[in-house]
Amino acid sequence: MSELGVEIWSDLVCPWCFIAKRRFELALGEFEHRADVRVRWRAFQLDPAAPTRSTTTISERMGRNLGMHQTQIRAQLDRITGLAAELGLNYRVGDARVVNSFDVHRLQAYADDVGIGDAVRERLMRAYTEERADLGSPQSLVQLATEAGLDPDQARRIVAGHDYAEAVQADGERARRLGINGVPAFLFAGRYLVSGAQPAGTFLDMLRMAWERTAAHAPVGPGQDGPATR
Repeated sequence: MSELGVEIWSDLVCPWCFIAKRRFELALGEFEHRADVRVRWRAFQLDPAAPTRSTTTISERMGRNLGMHQTQIRAQLDRITGLAAELGLNYRVGDARVVNSFDVHRLQAYADDVGIGDAVRERLMRAYTEERADLGSPQSLVQLATEAGLDPDQARRIVAGHDYAEAVQADGERARRLGINGVPAFLFAGRYLVSGAQPAGTFLDMLRMAWERTAAHAPVGPGQDGPATR
């Protein structure tokens, strides 16, 4: 077997996705064949109906839309903040704005294409979860992407246009075909599907299992449809 493909569906405005990213990276760092793992990030919108611009925060939405009491909201935010802190992340997600992530995904797809996807992904995720950045603002998106290494003129062009819209939609359609209705979601070798921000040990077990089970067969790489099992 020459390589192992891993597809990761994520929403850049999903706090659990950043935690899952860190845990997967820890697992990958311990994986014996990590140099032969090919990771492909795929777009997923948790709330396609969210407004492009909004002043509503996550904590306000938890109370208004989900009917949660302040004690429940605080408990949930404290829990995710604590889990993030274990990974070196300084979450302030209660103050993050609820915005539509479609343009964020388009910009991220361009960054992946030009080879600095992870730097941009890190910057956007950190800005959203730790810095209360408004990812619905075109100016904010361009600034953050530029800080991560994108050419500002190109970033501005992508944000203002419609490039990569079809790619973002295709990722969502592939997720639906595989039965993915939430993120984070990980597909190993095109066959083995794992949902949620699993512990690093679980991701490591999945990497090893997928490698061993597909070693005698041609790999099913990212971008190819194949049967998925949970």
